[in-house]
Amino acid sequence: MHISFLIHNSFGFGGTIRTTINLANALVEQHDVEIVSVYRHRDAPVFPVHPRIALRHLVDLRKGTPGYEGDLPEAGESAAVFPRSETQYPYYSALTDQRIAQHLGALTSDVVVGTRPGLNAHICLQAKRGPLRVGQEHLTFSNHPRALRMTLRRLYPRLDMLTTTTLADADIYRTRMTLPGVRVEAFPNPVPAPTGTPPSSRDKAVVAAGRLVPPKRYDLLIRAFDRVRAERPDWVLRIFGPGIAGGHGTQLQRLIEKLDLEKHASLMGAVSPLDPEWLKAGLAASASDHESFGMTIVEAMRCGVPVVSTDCPLGPREIISDGIDGRLVPVGDEKALARNLLELINDDDLRQRMADAAQASSARYEPALIADRFADTCARLTGRGSTSGGFKAVAHQTRGSVIGAAYGLKDAVKQRLQRSH
Repeated sequence: MHISFLIHNSFGFGGTIRTTINLANALVEQHDVEIVSVYRHRDAPVFPVHPRIALRHLVDLRKGTPGYEGDLPEAGESAAVFPRSETQYPYYSALTDQRIAQHLGALTSDVVVGTRPGLNAHICLQAKRGPLRVGQEHLTFSNHPRALRMTLRRLYPRLDMLTTTTLADADIYRTRMTLPGVRVEAFPNPVPAPTGTPPSSRDKAVVAAGRLVPPKRYDLLIRAFDRVRAERPDWVLRIFGPGIAGGHGTQLQRLIEKLDLEKHASLMGAVSPLDPEWLKAGLAASASDHESFGMTIVEAMRCGVPVVSTDCPLGPREIISDGIDGRLVPVGDEKALARNLLELINDDDLRQRMADAAQASSARYEPALIADRFADTCARLTGRGSTSGGFKAVAHQTRGSVIGAAYGLKDAVKQRLQRSH
């Protein structure tokens, strides 16, 4: 199959970009894959793209280059197709309306995949007849403003398949939207195994990662770690992610200084790849109020790091088996977060058992498994039958040793790990 992804900006830094590239890198082992980026603002992408993937852009924003198009008159005119209620609307224009329409009108792929609601709207309204229309939702239904949900209710029935990152969100879309004939499926974000190996001993460090924005509740984590520091001053907190300069990052740094935590808690900035930091970590934490998935949780677990996470909607509870490969604590509960971190910090054997379980259970997010199921689903919807081919061997090996599929077998994993511990 020829699969074409449409993404806001594949040259940037973010979870949707990383997820799209991870999936595309796995799919290209068996299929023709292209990633079409609406924007390009730097010469090379942050995340590695397989050399066989055709990577191209529609609008060039690289100032000082011959191809720069940010000053075209159409770039200053409002977009008419991209939904005004979508958070990225300010970045879209009459120029993007034209370029995306031209791209979708000339598309010859078997499958076209939109990676955010606004681009899914373009696919619904402008994709030519023929390609399977797939809309991905990397946020949750409840995260969308009401006006956008109303727009999507009108447009999404034109899709062939709508995908979410969690089973819970898929159920919400099935319940809250009328989507006759639209396949609604949950495909978790694919996360590859780390390329490095853990050191002989890990740092006494709790690591967290993600954009420095209020919903991630790093303020809660910092205050919880202040409680940890009181009992275990030999441990440190490292927070990785973009956004240190200005805004919320500045507020977090002030909180660290106010609590006199400068020697124990650090804002480390954005690092890519992050695997070397996960492999050094002794423990990971996530204090979010909500998560559409929880990619950094899986990344930590794939590196053999147990995670203490808030039990926020919707992702963490589908990733972590509480008490087996990590811990779930009530949202916003500073004391519970600190207490669970301390329990694992103070019990080396328990921490190691959870680390082993985390590495085993997170193998279900292997990109080959996710790509296998995604490709098979698309093939069946296009009438091509199963196309998994080489992925089957990988999937079979993983089924035999750990689990079996990306979703649907978490209970089986939990039971197996319970027996082993």
